[in-house]
Amino acid sequence: MLGTMLYGPNDIRFEDVAQPTILHPTDAVIRVTAACVCGSDLWPYRGLQPHDAPMPMGHEYCGIVEEVGNAVKTIRPGQFVIGSFFASDNTCPHCQHGYQSSCENREFVGGAQAPMLRVPLADGTLVATPETPSADLIPSLLAVSDVMGTGWFAADAANVQPGATAVVVGDGAVGLLAVLSAKLMGAERIIAMSRHPDRQAIARQLGATDIVEERGQDGIARIRDLTKGVGADSVLECVGTAQSMDQALKVVRPGGFTSFVGVPHGVELRGEELFFYHVHLHGGPAPVRRFLPDLIAKVWDKQINPGLVFDLDLPLAQVAEAYRAMDERRAIKAILRP
Repeated sequence: MLGTMLYGPNDIRFEDVAQPTILHPTDAVIRVTAACVCGSDLWPYRGLQPHDAPMPMGHEYCGIVEEVGNAVKTIRPGQFVIGSFFASDNTCPHCQHGYQSSCENREFVGGAQAPMLRVPLADGTLVATPETPSADLIPSLLAVSDVMGTGWFAADAANVQPGATAVVVGDGAVGLLAVLSAKLMGAERIIAMSRHPDRQAIARQLGATDIVEERGQDGIARIRDLTKGVGADSVLECVGTAQSMDQALKVVRPGGFTSFVGVPHGVELRGEELFFYHVHLHGGPAPVRRFLPDLIAKVWDKQINPGLVFDLDLPLAQVAEAYRAMDERRAIKAILRP
């Protein structure tokens, strides 16, 4: 079959790759209905996350189960399923505490930008929808496999409470869906940090009450001004750069909560400074599997429409253009259909 491979900076190829098969009794193979390009895919694409060999790309997926291993008990061929970017057994102590992305047996699920995908630990990783979804639900169901689940974790880890003031740092797909998540968790004021009018419009549509265009020290000062010098109750960091983390830590009130879900690049924290911030800090790879049943139900019942973040729809064969468009900020997020 043809699949997506990254050879080096700006070098995405759609080429012949081996078709996945059942390797372990706990595996499933799914026929991908839709995949997409993640903001974190852009780090290696830009050469900022080195790799030694051609790398299969894509970790967001939904589709129809084609085959399962003989140890799989709860997932069966013909079901429409969504899974996380980390496979998990969903039974180990870490999974039982809700941190499936730290499962003792976790495996990264890669290679989803292809027509077929092998998913390890199928029983613990995949969640089936009540029936095969209608076409209009596909983008939102795809979104819960990562960006909606990650945005939700950002709000959860930042302890967003009803009536709270929340700040979202980052206006990519995760940041926009973190705005939605904060809204659903009851935040009264949601300040989105964004310099792009198209993304600002979506942020407002999803629940943002204020927009801050400034960055760095100017952005920090603006947030401080909007909160009368107090700072926000919750800050959701959805980028992963040194500047975004600095902003996140310096706009939260003492005793407040900062989450970080952007893959860190060049982020360093000074212990002495952190000591005096008096801030709760929590984040990491989102345990999307924890949230999948609830988020799928919300999409199924049309309570939420996280598929709004997909503003570019392309055939999978045009995956290189999807990467270029996102890298050049011509698109927020590209959905790919085999």
